[in-house]
Amino acid sequence: MRLVRALVTAGPAGQASGALAEAVGVSAATVSHHLKLLSHAGLVAARREGRSIIYSAAYPALSDLIAFLMRDCCQGHPEVCAPVAAALSARDDTTGDIAHA
Repeated sequence: MRLVRALVTAGPAGQASGALAEAVGVSAATVSHHLKLLSHAGLVAARREGRSIIYSAAYPALSDLIAFLMRDCCQGHPEVCAPVAAALSARDDTTGDIAHA
């Protein structure tokens, strides 16, 4: 989750795996392993820039995943998703930031 959060925060420009490893506080090998899995799942995109591979969040796929989880994970118990729905509705439309209590 920290890796996905770092990629989403980095925006469409993305980040190199070394910078991501530093940002999330794990080894480069661990980050590479997780990026490979996320890439195979279609949640992360990779592109080469010179000698570096730049990773970025695949926003449409992440949006689809979130929608699926919010729609289908509660199995008839919408109260389970209520905190997430409340946080999303508390988004500041001027900045796009989520209001935190």
